[in-house]
This record gives sequence, C-alpha cells and structure tokens, in this order.
Amino acid sequence: MAKPVVAIVGRPNVGKSSLFNALYGERISIVHDTPGVTRDRIYAQATWRDRDFLMIDTGGIEPESDDIILKNMRLQAEIAIETADVIVFMCDLKTGVTAADEDISVMLRKAQTPVVLAVNKVDAVGDPPPEFYEFYNLGLDTVIPVSAAHRLGLGDLLDAVFENFPEADENEEDDGTIRVALIGRPNAGKSSLSNTMLGQDRSIVSDIAGTTRDSIDSEIENNYGKFTIVDTAGMRKKGRIEDEIEKYSMVRALAAVDRSDVCIILIDASVGITEQDTRVAGIAHNAGKGCIIAINKWDLIEKTTGTLEAMEKIVRDKFAFMDYAPILFISAKNGQRIDKLFETIVTVNENSNKRLTTGVFNDMLSEAIMQVPTPQDKGKHLKIYYGTQVAIKPPTFALFVNDKELSHFSYERYIENQIRRNFGFEGVPIRLYLRNKNDPS
Repeated sequence: MAKPVVAIVGRPNVGKSSLFNALYGERISIVHDTPGVTRDRIYAQATWRDRDFLMIDTGGIEPESDDIILKNMRLQAEIAIETADVIVFMCDLKTGVTAADEDISVMLRKAQTPVVLAVNKVDAVGDPPPEFYEFYNLGLDTVIPVSAAHRLGLGDLLDAVFENFPEADENEEDDGTIRVALIGRPNAGKSSLSNTMLGQDRSIVSDIAGTTRDSIDSEIENNYGKFTIVDTAGMRKKGRIEDEIEKYSMVRALAAVDRSDVCIILIDASVGITEQDTRVAGIAHNAGKGCIIAINKWDLIEKTTGTLEAMEKIVRDKFAFMDYAPILFISAKNGQRIDKLFETIVTVNENSNKRLTTGVFNDMLSEAIMQVPTPQDKGKHLKIYYGTQVAIKPPTFALFVNDKELSHFSYERYIENQIRRNFGFEGVPIRLYLRNKNDPS
C-alpha cells in the first residue's frame, strides 16, 4: 500500500523546517532565521495513528519574486504540491496574513488537494490570541494553531492531516498486477528498457541525461502476467544537478519506489558502478522492496573469457548490503534477456509475498541453533524461545528471546542466511527483530 505524501509549504522563514523536524523527531532539516535556507526539498518517513506517510519540507514560496533562487524554490514547492495527498500550509502569527500568504492560498485552493492551515508561533497553551482568527480570511476550512519551537498543537495538526489521507484500500484491488519501478542514474537506459518491455515507444529515449522528468506508468499483460511499468526520472547526487528541473524529480522517484512491488536497479555497463548507483539501490533496499540488479548495455562491452564473472564480482562487492538481489546482464536496446527479466520479476514478487507457517519456521530455527549455538556474554547465553513471521513485503520475522542485548549482529546474520538457505527469498530483503519474551511492550 502506497504511503500518503504530505507537503509542508509556505513563505520563507515561517517555520516550515522547524515544524518538519518537530513532526519527524530529529533535526534533519536546517533551521535558520535567514529566508531561503531550505533550498532543496527534504523528505522523511513518519507515522501517525499507525499510518506511515512521506513528509516533504519545501523551500519557501515567494509568488512574485524575480530572485532566481526563490523562483527555483517556488517551482520546487509547486512540484511537491502536485505530488502531495495533503498539504500543510504554514503561516506566521507574528507577521499576520501577508499578501504572499493570500497569493499562496489562492494557488492551493486551485490545486484541489486537501489543505490544513498551520498558524505557527502560537506559543501559549489555551485559547489562541485574537489575531489568530485573522487567518480564517484565507478561505481554508481547517486552521490549527501550533508552535513548532515549543511542540504545541502538533497532535491536533497531525489528526487533521490524518483525516485527509486517502482511504487505505482506496482504488487498490489485488488483481495480480505487479508494479515494477525502473530506477537508476540518468541515462542508464530506463526509458529504453521501459519501451522494450512494453513493446512500444511510450517514453522519450535520448542520449541526453534526464530526459524523463516525471514518473510514467504503463500497463502491460503478457505470458508472464500483468505488470505496471513505472519509468522514473534518474536520481542524481545533489551536487551534480545542473538542470534545475531535475532537482524536483527525486520525490516522484521515491514515490514510485514506495508504490512498487519490485524495483529494477539499472546499471550502465559502459560507465561502470558509481557511488550514486549504490545510493539508488539503498533507497529500494531500505524501503523493503524486491530488487533486481540489471546491468544494461551489456551488448556494448567487449568480452573475453571471464568478463561476465569479473563484472558480477564487482557488483557483489559494491552491493554487499543487498547480496540477495539477482543480477541480470541485459540490453534494453536489442531486447537481450528481457524474457528472463520478466521471469525474475515474477519470482521476486512471489518471494516478497511468501509466508512461512510458525511450525515450519521454528523447526528451521531449532536446527540452526543446534548447528551454531547462540552467543553468550559473561557466561549468560542468549535463549531463543520461538520465532514467527509477522509480515510480508518484505518478509519480517520476530524472535522471542530472554535478553535481546545478548544477541550479536553476526548471529542475526547467520539466522537470516539459514532462512534463505532453507526457504529461498531470492530478491527480497529480510527483516529480523528480537523481542524480549517478558516485555509487555
């Protein structure tokens, strides 16, 4: 199920970054009194009332500014607004309603996306001051007093945001369609691969990096099943982004990953593996998605004995954190191994949805413990009483123990390897959590 997207927008220096940090719980967005400090969108995942959502902090909107930086910040915020399911429009009680606030409110009403107006710097508990009610003149139905600095009113704000989330199962029917996100650096061949998989020129194909600005969904049904192919804009390092529009495609790419079942991480064989490739892969890995590493443009590589094996070793070294992902050597241009790619997508999706019975899992767990005893500290052994699978997509397991502090990463890795050796789970990350048996939480 895709996570709702919440965008925090408003004029510069009204406290958007402070609110973002307060809601998220960590100081991950720069806070400064100088307008325009947050020039790039910052995004993070948050949870409220057991509902996960993606939160975006934007640069401030200056509707009439000719300043090039403020123009880019405005464009950035507009992209966030287009992407969002709910918008938090932030104003400043101290400055009152400004002409810019009025212009922004007009823009937001035209967007037809639910808007919650947060009036910041209401720093006292109790009834808000009289000047607070001036903000109802902006024509927005939901107005919440908050203090980002003192963390007041955040619960009411999040409740109002929550009430505007799309229904969890709205327009989502499990008809067997597998959502596949094509992700990678610009010019790795995502649009070419999308066109080849679809059998038609659905996306613009060009040697110019970054031709695909937005995520493009296309549906296909073939001998392997039903698929929705999402061709995303390429993900770049911030420091390497020269074209301003490309700054704004990252959230769309993140959203595409979030609502996908399987991610194909596309690597340009003619360029080799870069740090940005591993960053892109890390986004899919951390999201718990099924992953396939596709080495594209393999037809351009001059080959000798051992070329493929040498490349595979390099990939495994660079992507050591996702050694579960299958590697395919393909050519989007001439269709090399595209059938194998579809087969692998189906297998990875099945593994992501695989569920083990508690009895079968504990039989494996007992055998694993007999082969390699649990770790100990100062004479005290870790005891694993039993385990169970608690979730799919990704497969998630809970082990109930006497004291989880006695565990060690290496032993948890051993258990994960035993799960894979016995049950497969190729292409999907495995989550493993230890819980103290007598802990009521």
